[in-house]
Amino acid sequence: MADKFEFNFSDHEENDGKLIYTVSQINDEIKNMLEDVYPGIWITGEISNFRLYSSGHMYFNIKDENSQINAVMFQHANSSLNFRPEDGMQVLVYGRISAYPKRGDYQIIVNTMQQQGKGALSEEFERLKKKLQKEGLFEESAKKPVPEMINKIGIITSKDGAALHDILEVLNNLEADVEVLIYPVRVQGSEAEIEIPQAIKYLNENYGDLDVLLVGRGGGSIEDLWAFNTEPVARAIFNSDIPVISCVGHEIDFTISDFAADLRAPTPSAAAEMAVRGTNALKVRFNGLKEMLFDNMDFIIENAQAKLVSLSSSRAFTKPHLIYEDKIAYVDDLGKRAERSFSNLLKFKTEKIDNIMHKLDLVSPLSVLKRGYSICRDTDGQIVKDADAVKTDDNILLKLAQGSLKAKVSGVEKND
Repeated sequence: MADKFEFNFSDHEENDGKLIYTVSQINDEIKNMLEDVYPGIWITGEISNFRLYSSGHMYFNIKDENSQINAVMFQHANSSLNFRPEDGMQVLVYGRISAYPKRGDYQIIVNTMQQQGKGALSEEFERLKKKLQKEGLFEESAKKPVPEMINKIGIITSKDGAALHDILEVLNNLEADVEVLIYPVRVQGSEAEIEIPQAIKYLNENYGDLDVLLVGRGGGSIEDLWAFNTEPVARAIFNSDIPVISCVGHEIDFTISDFAADLRAPTPSAAAEMAVRGTNALKVRFNGLKEMLFDNMDFIIENAQAKLVSLSSSRAFTKPHLIYEDKIAYVDDLGKRAERSFSNLLKFKTEKIDNIMHKLDLVSPLSVLKRGYSICRDTDGQIVKDADAVKTDDNILLKLAQGSLKAKVSGVEKND
């Protein structure tokens, strides 16, 4: 077909017999060549990196296992579609091959699209997801908690990618007081699914004091993110003794790694924030308690100083002798009052005792004896109340008011 093209050399410069093109000229001619050779062509493949703009135009790639081609479907052409294209969908498209001279890219401008089913990558994604889910790699009970207090963070990502820059920027903006260990790996292609598991294993074996691992990369097409949809990466994340936060792509991107990880972050920036969230919360709480402690200490010191000033100006310090004199007078007054109270109490008790003694004296047998009576006892000491209790010549003892008499009974007389 090449002999079909007729180039117009009149617009090109010649220098020493050399035909010289500008970049725009060669791109325009390539565009014309492609449109002339492929004015209408059917292509089958899998959609990837699909983007729908607010204008209604669709931009995507059509790929197979070995190659891909850029594609665009403008709003007037896709308005009649009865399905929504998405990454991983197998389609059959019809359109013309053209080029975009400003970038030097060639593409197919799609006029018609037919759905042919899910693509191979999507089928592989679902197959692996079901397999690992059946084995329990996604179970909540198997997930390790991310420590609330983070001191050391391990980051597994590309050293040149936006993800690392975003993570470090967030940690810096949050003023996170943490140590960061970076293990650079490739995050795209077949090498990535080997290097990422190796990195996870190495950090577990040699840096077991890390509190958490951030494993991920920035956004991209499904092919760009595919390393995180592979079995070796998923198993390495699941088997990690260090808790893993998966942070792959954008918020709408989900990978197998997200399901196997202990925690999924929608973006690398969000992963950094989630990792130090507890630490920052404790830091805020600590600062609040510190301010409260300082306020309380200031209050206690000010209150103590006020009391000290009050005490230093009191009479106890300025005129202590006045307090002493007042207390001496008060003690003397208490002594006099106590003395009077004791004297009155003693007088009252003495009178009461005298009264009781007088009453006792009235009923006392000794009082009877003072009136000339006596008490008679026999030799056994028993009081003799009846004359029949003694006989003539018995010895008796007569108790008088003053002293006693020993006598002998000379006779007994009985009353009638």
